[in-house]
Amino acid sequence: MNQRKILLLEPNYKNKYPPMGLMKIATYYRCRGDDVRFYKGDLKSFAARLLFEEYWENIDKEVSIADNVVYNFVVKRGASKIIEYIKTGKHAPLGTIAEFSRSSSEAAECSVQDLLAIMSAYRKRYKIEDYPKFDRVGVTTLFTFYWKETIDTILFAKKLCDVNGAVYVGGIASSLVPNYIDKETGIYPHVGLLKEPYTYDKDEKGNVIIDELPLDYSILDEIDYRYPTENAYFGYMTRGCINRCAFCAVPKLEPTYCNYIGIKSKIQKVEECFGAKKDLLLMDNNVFASECFDRIMNEIKECGFAKGATYVPANEYDIAYRNLCEGFNLCEEDGQKVYNDRAYFKKLVRIYDEITEKLEGEEKGIFFSDREKLGLLYPETATKENIIGFNRKAKALYDKLFKKSERMRFIDFNQGLDGRLASDEKMKKIAEIAIRPLRIAFDHWEMKDTYERTVRIAARYGIRDLSNYLLYNFRDHPDELYERMRLNVDLCEKLGIAIYSFPMKYHPIDDPEYFRNRDFIGQPHWNRKFIRAIQAVLNSTHGKIGRGKTFFEAAFGKDIEEFHKILWMPEALIIQRYKYDKEKRIEYYGDKPNPYDNVDEETGNITATWWAKFNALNDGQRDRIEKIIAEHKFNDDDVNVDDMEIREVLMFYQIKRNET
Repeated sequence: MNQRKILLLEPNYKNKYPPMGLMKIATYYRCRGDDVRFYKGDLKSFAARLLFEEYWENIDKEVSIADNVVYNFVVKRGASKIIEYIKTGKHAPLGTIAEFSRSSSEAAECSVQDLLAIMSAYRKRYKIEDYPKFDRVGVTTLFTFYWKETIDTILFAKKLCDVNGAVYVGGIASSLVPNYIDKETGIYPHVGLLKEPYTYDKDEKGNVIIDELPLDYSILDEIDYRYPTENAYFGYMTRGCINRCAFCAVPKLEPTYCNYIGIKSKIQKVEECFGAKKDLLLMDNNVFASECFDRIMNEIKECGFAKGATYVPANEYDIAYRNLCEGFNLCEEDGQKVYNDRAYFKKLVRIYDEITEKLEGEEKGIFFSDREKLGLLYPETATKENIIGFNRKAKALYDKLFKKSERMRFIDFNQGLDGRLASDEKMKKIAEIAIRPLRIAFDHWEMKDTYERTVRIAARYGIRDLSNYLLYNFRDHPDELYERMRLNVDLCEKLGIAIYSFPMKYHPIDDPEYFRNRDFIGQPHWNRKFIRAIQAVLNSTHGKIGRGKTFFEAAFGKDIEEFHKILWMPEALIIQRYKYDKEKRIEYYGDKPNPYDNVDEETGNITATWWAKFNALNDGQRDRIEKIIAEHKFNDDDVNVDDMEIREVLMFYQIKRNET
């Protein structure tokens, strides 16, 4: 079979974890000898880059032999500007290149018109969406509230697919609401895990369980987006969950519980191909339920993640250069080497940039000039031959400027552990590994006793760093969220531990009205204003609540009554609490310098004035104003009520952030 062009896409949303499914699919296609490409970002910019790459591959055909030196020189210095022109049609980027290049005798004849004569054809193709095509395009999906980004990506993927090719869609959202994806894109997605053979091809090589393949980490170096957790091994040692919680998607995504999946060989494969990773992130949904729990803990230790584990980071330059020149062995059956030149061109150019930043003076100028001559300023113009020729100099500088020192490494069961299944024996065993943090589910207040017991057992066995996700906006009352956060703060003080809590707003996974967005409001206790109040506080705490009573009380209140006050408080007064509340400012900062030292007296008392007027309303007025505030709409028409006392209070809700 001829080499196929495969494009794998992740929609341009922000996310913490790399797309494991696409990394396995990349391995599948790469081991078949296909040309695999991964992209995450602005797809229109990607399309412009594809057109530029097509031009660069055919530059000898586009330019006369006499002019070839000129255009090689120009493009090597201005690849990004040419891509910008293809996308925008603005001549300024090309003018910058031409003007910049006239100082060189090699490019003395270069002009904007010369470039336009060639590039205008590519600009026209961009405008009519005549992009270079792929034989297959795969799109992953994540949460359903990223609906617009997901659908837009699938629709754009069609424009990048050959007329005889195919677009494949899979992932979490695809498995939860496949019919809606089909309705809006015309593509019925793959539902569930890639656990059956012949998913994509019916020939002999298609007899592969893609879900069991090692991850191709090289695709992460093809993109500009950096995943916060990418320096980690990712995997599962169990699948599914024995529970069937009403708010959870796991029963749909992984309906059958699997007690054990070996990970040691996969970690060894990743280290062999891509170097040692710092952490181990396991996405298991309920490892405490496994009948093989002790075996799992022992295997984790064997993989280098026993308590106190350390490692020395891999030499990124050496790995990138080796993989570019020699390939890497992801294919377990035949041991054949695979290549991803695109990734390692980009990786090495990025490393060259980092070296350039650290150099100074004449040495910096010489290094940059050498890169320029070899076309190593941009990955699009890099060649393997020139990288090999540049290796001795680049490697010597990298080894000199980037020293590797020993670092701690940790394991994280990122989806959390079920406290109902915790025991002294299991906690003692888990304390033998480098667990940090230990995540314990605390989904509702009724779990209070079980949760507290589990935390105390963990502390007893020396586990000091804990975390949890606190589900809210489901069937709970706002007071229950406060009490769960408060309990964590109290446990930190009593046990001398650190618990970081991450309140997570509930979103329906398949409700036709709400799964596309984040607008769901849990009835009957939550409303839009309460949700915005919680989010406003979390914005200032970076989404988490840590140890420290003073910090917690400043954010959420000393007691339930103060918490209620914050829930009803105007958003600007929440976000800039100390600016508008003089008493809070004095209490928190005292005589210490603070950002609000120059706030005038009148501004400093706005919160107190609002609260006094709010509390002065009678029961009928309170009932009326709370219905208005609950909707969190404060335009002039919304606050223009006939009761002047109510209107005076509502005007506080029109204060904008940074307004005095």
